[in-house]
Amino acid sequence: MGISGVKVDYTGTGGGPAEIGEIYSHHAARKVFLLGALVLFLVLVALLATVVGAASVSVGDVFRVIASRMAPFYQGSASTLAETVVLQLRLPRILLALITGISLAGAGAVMQGILRNPLVSPYTLGMSGGASFGAALAIVLGTSLLGPYFKVAGTYLIAFNAFIFGFLTMLLVYGIARLKGTAPETLILAGVALGYLFSAGVSALKYFSNNEALKELVIWLMGGMWGATWQQVGFLGPLVLACTVVLLCYAWDMNALSAGEEVAVNLGVNVNRLRLICLTVSALAASATVAFTGVIGFIGLVSPHICRMLIGSDNRFLIPCSCLMGAALLLVSDTLARTIIAPTEIPVGIITSLIGAPFFLYLLLKKRKHWWS
Repeated sequence: MGISGVKVDYTGTGGGPAEIGEIYSHHAARKVFLLGALVLFLVLVALLATVVGAASVSVGDVFRVIASRMAPFYQGSASTLAETVVLQLRLPRILLALITGISLAGAGAVMQGILRNPLVSPYTLGMSGGASFGAALAIVLGTSLLGPYFKVAGTYLIAFNAFIFGFLTMLLVYGIARLKGTAPETLILAGVALGYLFSAGVSALKYFSNNEALKELVIWLMGGMWGATWQQVGFLGPLVLACTVVLLCYAWDMNALSAGEEVAVNLGVNVNRLRLICLTVSALAASATVAFTGVIGFIGLVSPHICRMLIGSDNRFLIPCSCLMGAALLLVSDTLARTIIAPTEIPVGIITSLIGAPFFLYLLLKKRKHWWS
């Protein structure tokens, strides 16, 4: 038997290594085509998201605004309203949604592969619980200690606290698992336990907080892109890109691990080191974006599953496909959140849950194990 169950004739009369290479090239070309189609779809969705909204902007206005800033010899000009809407409101929001989708979906694909469990995501390992508790702590204590100054420094304090607690939670989960031999089951159970612990802490802070702090906390926990700025995009973009490149460098090792730990060890893979590096890098990217956007569920869980159906389980293609799919899903969700009942805006976490929960239930009911294997 050859690749993908195809029978190969090694006698030299009806096929052989050349046939295997041709089959592999065909499948690789198909996967590259799918990635290209996803990139094109993402560009079209980004253009649509720039145009639609409470204030209508034409495609021509978008082109003129972008060209006037990026092309120094361009002579056209756009209205002040179009420049404000496109440059100050929509483009930072669109880019933040793309970056967040890339980080969450990429982290989800890597964590599912590293732990060989289709139910793992940045949130099931306790990261969201830690980030939520850190943000809640900053909101409740910040409004009490800083008073009116919280309006000035509150956004950065919340983001910093959420990032620190989210990232440290992942390190704590790994440290607990190391005591028991870094088994995937221990990592998942430790994450779930810490998630419940931090959830109790958030509930306690809600109970003791005043009305203003409670409102701020509830809004943050729902998730949203409404606070997007160019400073956030400039900070998160290079960070997420660097983390994604590092994870792609370990795609071959993750492919070996998918065949089992014994196989990976025999192929020269240091499994414990691989888990530590990949979990740390993916947690860094996910917790950094969540710190600015709040809790956004299901992107890191659903996107890798969709991509496994489309492109297979080869991490060289699965990770970039998951990143693109996560970016597309989050951008579509955010566009719906701000336009479906405009000018009122729905928290994007509600939209992603409405999209992700039915799909996840569909996966559970179908029990299509070959999507994972």
